[in-house]
Amino acid sequence: MPVTVDEKKYGKLLAKHLPSVIETQQEHERLAGVLMRLTIPARHLSPEEERIAALLGHLVDSYEQRSAQANARRFSPVERLEFLMEEHSLRQSDLAALLGGQPVVSAVLAGKRRINLDQARRLAERFGLPFAVFLDA
Repeated sequence: MPVTVDEKKYGKLLAKHLPSVIETQQEHERLAGVLMRLTIPARHLSPEEERIAALLGHLVDSYEQRSAQANARRFSPVERLEFLMEEHSLRQSDLAALLGGQPVVSAVLAGKRRINLDQARRLAERFGLPFAVFLDA
């Protein structure tokens, strides 16, 4: 059964915190701070507080996802692959079968050869990521 929200109380919370689509890091910090004050330490929230916490959570998550995507575009496919290799403690030889041999891995990592679509698909499957991560935009 849906919880009844007092529109006047909810309206006051909206007016107090002025949530909107987050466009700047400063606005992200402000609204994330409001969300943290509402939810940490854990306590019983009124229906109105629950609704605004859900809204703030959505806005904060959305901004963080957009920021992460923008940051990911700053790196080349090779830089992303190098990062993943480091994170997974992989050596070049560990990727030889995926990319078509040790010389191919060396050429890709040295920037002498681009990752092709088939290789990108195999890397995507290996790391559980979209294949576009490994292709030039």
